[in-house]
This record gives sequence, C-alpha cells and structure tokens, in this order.
Amino acid sequence: MNTALIFAGGTGQRMNSRAKPKQFLELHGKPILLYTLEHFERHSEIDNIVIVCLESWIDELKLLLRRYEIGKVKQIIPGGGTGHESIYNGLEALSEVCQANDIVLIHDGVRPLITEELISENIAKAREFGTAITVESAIESVIQSNTGDRIDAVPPRSSMYVAKAPQTFQFELIWKYYQQSHQDGLLCIDSAQMLSIYQVEMHMVKSPANNMKITSPTDYYIFRALHEALENQQIIGI
Repeated sequence: MNTALIFAGGTGQRMNSRAKPKQFLELHGKPILLYTLEHFERHSEIDNIVIVCLESWIDELKLLLRRYEIGKVKQIIPGGGTGHESIYNGLEALSEVCQANDIVLIHDGVRPLITEELISENIAKAREFGTAITVESAIESVIQSNTGDRIDAVPPRSSMYVAKAPQTFQFELIWKYYQQSHQDGLLCIDSAQMLSIYQVEMHMVKSPANNMKITSPTDYYIFRALHEALENQQIIGI
C-alpha cells in the first residue's frame, strides 16, 4: 500500500491571514490544500490519503473533500503543536493499518506544484532503498554559522541541496524513528533532519522546478502566477 500523509496543521502565521490558515486560502475559489490533494487523488499508485489537520478546521475539510470528490482520504487526524508532532500523530494512526514495507509519502499541504513523475520516483526509490528525500540543487552559496554572526563554513555549492517534499519512506523505518524522537523529546524541522540526527542513510530524488512551499504572501502570488502559466500552457500549447 502507498499512502500519502499530508500535514495541514499549521496556522500560517507568516501568511498574515487572520481569517483562514494558509492551507485553506483560495486560488480561483479552490483552497491551496485541494490543489495539493488532487495530485495524490489522481495518481494511480496512491492507494490511501491521510490528512493531519487543524482540529477546528476538520469539519470544513470534510465538506471540501465531498465538494471536490476526493475519495482516497481514509482518515483525518487532529494536528499537533508543531509539524513534527503532526507527522507523529499521522504515523501513529497509520500504525494501525500499515504493514512494515508499505510506502508513506510525507508531504506539505501547502506544496501544490508537485508532479505525477515526482510522486512515482519517490515511491520507486523508497521501495528500493527505504528512503527518498526530494531535493533541489542549491543555486546560491550556503552559509553555515553557529552564532548567527560569524561565518563558520561556506560548503561547495555543487554538493549542496535544499530539502523539499515529498519525503518518502518504508513505514517500519520512519515510524521507528518518530517513536524514538518522541521518547527523546526531539523536535525536528522535517523527517530528513530527524533521520540525519539518528545517522540513517538517505537517498535523493531530484525535484522538478517550482516545487515551492507557500508560507508567505509573496509565495502565494508566485503560486498564482505559476498556476496560471501552467493553465495557459495546456490551453494554447506553449
């Protein structure tokens, strides 16, 4: 079984939207989260979708799933206080239905410009190696500073990448380390950082262009422009 675990539990403070969390902001009348879900709904290899959502928005999400005919969602789980805790909650729910070698794609609800090919490549690599981390080559120099003032290192840009999503794993592996991090009181930015701390070998999948996460007003306007460009490309073949 291949399951997409979509976390949509954030409040979107950087978006400065008081009325709605960022994942429920709309483009052409459709919430960003639904654009994301449609990629997994339409993918032939995805069997199941689990969403971790802000508890106060679960009823609204259920209405949206019916309206947009998203039929693969089997569970909606209340989110935690952080993204790490939300993923833990989702994996805990999946532990009741997933087998050890089942594949779980962990993805941001506000990363709606993924592709069918990226999902397929994640599944194939995770099935082969146990892990698949979507990455994008760094296009600028990366600075390491332990103090926030003094530069400690500038690694060669050719070997630097930016972690994206999906981040995909065999279920037994990722659930083991989320349980360990829970016991250790460890909160991480994403699954890749957590596995790096525990020195787990990981493998990469190269991201297509524009696989952006919408976290700020600027991101929203870029997404709108890119989405409209993709629509025009389909209509007039440019």
